[in-house]
Amino acid sequence: MQDPSAGHLATQATSSFIEHLQRSRPELLPFSQALPAGQIPPVPHATTIVALSYPGGVLMAGDRRATMGNVIASRHIEKVFPADEYSVLGIAGTAGLAIDITRLFQVELEHYEKIEGTLLSLDGKANRLGAMIRGNLPMAMQGLAVIPLFAGFDQAAGVGRLFSYDVTGGRYEELEHHSVGSGSVFARGALKKLWRPNLTEDEAVAVAVEALYDAADDDSATGGPDPVRQLWPVIYTVNRAGARRVPERELAAIAGAIVESRTVAGREA
Repeated sequence: MQDPSAGHLATQATSSFIEHLQRSRPELLPFSQALPAGQIPPVPHATTIVALSYPGGVLMAGDRRATMGNVIASRHIEKVFPADEYSVLGIAGTAGLAIDITRLFQVELEHYEKIEGTLLSLDGKANRLGAMIRGNLPMAMQGLAVIPLFAGFDQAAGVGRLFSYDVTGGRYEELEHHSVGSGSVFARGALKKLWRPNLTEDEAVAVAVEALYDAADDDSATGGPDPVRQLWPVIYTVNRAGARRVPERELAAIAGAIVESRTVAGREA
């Protein structure tokens, strides 16, 4: 027999899955948990994410290292995810909580599409992500902050756009490029030198890999290309055709070329 509560929940459903959970099962939200008193134990943190625009699209890349204090917690973590067909999300901060928020955001966008029969606008997606980050503020004040980077293809305008956030959920549209995480200051310096207008998609991918390489060179929490373990950054491009993950064989070739060119240069810094 059908659960009597199911019909009640269906009548209360809205186009926002998060709002639906807040009404019916708030304890399931990742940022609605009460933390016990005392010091928070060490938890893995995700670090450097870079994003940049190019004619016709936008790109986001993340390294593969997670740290826990002075320890490498993982060399295989993925920090960039497709949010839906035309947008991607990169995470920095408390890794476990960030991944839960990412999954919830993916469900939120899918739920909206099923209820409304259309995709949410890019601005609408960016605003909803900001509201989720704002909901996590109590956890952030206790040391479990999540700082995302969001990018997507604006179908109405025909351009790629990217957005950064602060811990209060403040949303800021960035132009040309941006980076978040512990290695962001070094990655952003590289992006300022390497980014230029009219980059091709392949050139944009190479710029992102080199920016992450520079971040890993100076930030111990950022992992560089690892040819021994065959580990490369996770990179997504988003354009009119949708989101696409760049194959690892392409990244291996690009990383190899960067290492070779720097070896030939023989510079110390």
